[in-house]
Amino acid sequence: MSEQHQDQLSTADLAGTTRERPEDRLDNETIAQRGAATGPASHAPLFPGSQSEAFRNRWTTIQSGFVDEPRRAVENADSLIAEVMKALATSFADERKQLEQQWDRGADVSTEDLRLGLQRYRSFFDRLLSV
Repeated sequence: MSEQHQDQLSTADLAGTTRERPEDRLDNETIAQRGAATGPASHAPLFPGSQSEAFRNRWTTIQSGFVDEPRRAVENADSLIAEVMKALATSFADERKQLEQQWDRGADVSTEDLRLGLQRYRSFFDRLLSV
């Protein structure tokens, strides 16, 4: 591995920075469903529906509490955002780990699987930068 690649931060690095919860791990079916969306305008869901709904419900609760306890609302918002970022990093790290396991076994990863993975990265990147 070149020196340049050794210093790169990966999603696995981010996912390992805080405590991992089993319910935040993605199964193969969820990963495959996410990869099913295609095209440059594709915005495949970043989280399974139930996890996404739980995050949204918590956000609504945080917003509702702002009037009575603004400081606590901001603290809770920060905590929720950190948790969402952790879950997202874990999600990408899981996908990468699956590909690396295939490579380690000497199995060829199809160009289609790699294309879908890159599309997901691009979709997230575009959304993150509001492109």
